[in-house]
Amino acid sequence: MWTERDNRLVREFRFKDFQEAFTFMTRVAFLAESHAHHPTMVNTFSYVRVELHTHDAGGVVTRKDHELAQDIDALLQ
Repeated sequence: MWTERDNRLVREFRFKDFQEAFTFMTRVAFLAESHAHHPTMVNTFSYVRVELHTHDAGGVVTRKDHELAQDIDALLQ
């Protein structure tokens, strides 16, 4: 579930292992590139945190962030 905090949409993901987490991050990277909208991602072993906000709008959450979050969620279905 995505939460909004500190002017960012944030979601934390847990995976089976590092390879699965890194594969997810790679898929998010390609998806983000297609949106021309690039998240902050933090990875430690099987944990990934994704943060979304729009730099061009002053670093706040916009429709672009919600759209990318929806598409990231779809990667897991």
